[in-house]
Amino acid sequence: MENKKEIRIAIIAIVGIVLLFFGMQFLKGLSIFSSDSPYLMRFNNITGLSSSSPILANGYRVGTVKSINYDYDHQNEILAEVAIDKRMKIPRGSRAEIVSDMLGNVQVNIILGDNSKDLLVPGDIIDGRLNDGALGDVQAMIPAIQSMLPKLDSILGSVNALLADPALAASLHNVNTITNNLTTSTRELNSLLGYLNKDVPVIAGKVNRVMDNAGTMMTTANNTISDADNLIHNMNGKLEGIDIAGTMDKVNGTMSNVQALTDKISKGEGSLGMLINDVSLYDNLSRTVNDADSLLVNLRQHPKRYVHFSIFGKKDK
Repeated sequence: MENKKEIRIAIIAIVGIVLLFFGMQFLKGLSIFSSDSPYLMRFNNITGLSSSSPILANGYRVGTVKSINYDYDHQNEILAEVAIDKRMKIPRGSRAEIVSDMLGNVQVNIILGDNSKDLLVPGDIIDGRLNDGALGDVQAMIPAIQSMLPKLDSILGSVNALLADPALAASLHNVNTITNNLTTSTRELNSLLGYLNKDVPVIAGKVNRVMDNAGTMMTTANNTISDADNLIHNMNGKLEGIDIAGTMDKVNGTMSNVQALTDKISKGEGSLGMLINDVSLYDNLSRTVNDADSLLVNLRQHPKRYVHFSIFGKKDK
């Protein structure tokens, strides 16, 4: 009886160990009753990756990391043994990325290649890399932020100095004063527009009168233009009765005669031409005038030489 109890205890212990093993495997995400295809993934850095980390393709879970082995012969390589559903077809050229979210959960995303005809076979190696995601972008920005901190500190110091400057307060006060003045001007302008709106009918009446006067002036101008047109028409009628061509011929003949007379005078022909062009005649006339002038002067100075008047008839010598 005691042997039977020991056998039962042993069987229960074995079953418990088996159930514990499969339960742990199930909790790790490993398939228990179906077979998976083994693959290897090669990384240079596996920060955060561990056994039982999920493997996803297009956001769907297709496998699990089974184990991670460090290649001591090639210290830049870390090989992760993964189990992927055997129904999953992985094209050659696919790659794996280790991604961690904001909560620190790590997973492996398979970026499938485009060649759907050339597929990987179980046991092949898939190249992978570490993708930090948003955290990686933030970490990459940290050096730039650190280099900007001194500049930000300097800018903040300048801003504080500017705010402490009394001129800024005075400027703000002036801006406030200008704003109040603009408000007052706007109020007065609104009042003026209100008065103008009230006087619009009066202004409209004046404008209508001005327009009427302008119409009257236009009518008068049209009448004046009509009279001028009639005058020009009458003048054209009178000019039609005048022999303009004959008159112009006579004028041309007269001008020709004047030109011929001028030519003769220039050549010294005729009395007038000789009088104008004869130098000796001019000299004789000049001497005659001079002699006459001398005679008149002598006559005025010695009149007794030329006028003899005596009661006794005696000549004055």
